[in-house]
Amino acid sequence: MGQRGRKKGANGEQSRALLLTIGAEEFAKNGYYETKVSDIVKRANVTQPTFYLYFQNKEAIFNELVQLFHDKLFEYIKRSRLEPGIELESISMKITFGLKNIFTFLSEHPDLTRIGFLVSNDAEDMKKELVELIEGNLSYEVQEGYFHENIDMNLVAECLVGMIERLTFTKLFQGLKDPESLAKEIVDLLLNGMISKQD
Repeated sequence: MGQRGRKKGANGEQSRALLLTIGAEEFAKNGYYETKVSDIVKRANVTQPTFYLYFQNKEAIFNELVQLFHDKLFEYIKRSRLEPGIELESISMKITFGLKNIFTFLSEHPDLTRIGFLVSNDAEDMKKELVELIEGNLSYEVQEGYFHENIDMNLVAECLVGMIERLTFTKLFQGLKDPESLAKEIVDLLLNGMISKQD
């Protein structure tokens, strides 16, 4: 049995997970071009041959991290879609819960978030895909009677992606807001607006 076979199992999975974690830190801090495999393996305290057991090259580990961010974020967005039959009084709470989960994921994975939103060459395409997914959720929710039909849901989706990205870096990562309070404030703004309610 070759070296690849000997590396399978719990220790192999731990080494692979460690390389992904440290790789994410290095790419997030230094960018793609300034990150070196030698720096990743040095910090992980493994050999370069060990790295190449799991990843073909630097591009392979980077692409896996980008894909991991994409898949997890999109999973949370898909789960945030409002299901049919929600009481009107519960809509705000349900949307806040979904948005809080998204911000929680981003706050728990700051390096992946920086890679996915900023470092990756595919970041802009990913954001466009994100807009399409959110717009699809919103259009479904319009059909369910939760929102007005005369609102441009593409515009709303673009705004939401912009808010999520920008506020993650300026509020969440700075420790100025936690996921729940950030989600509540966004939902309150979008559902209730800014006009003072005067009697």
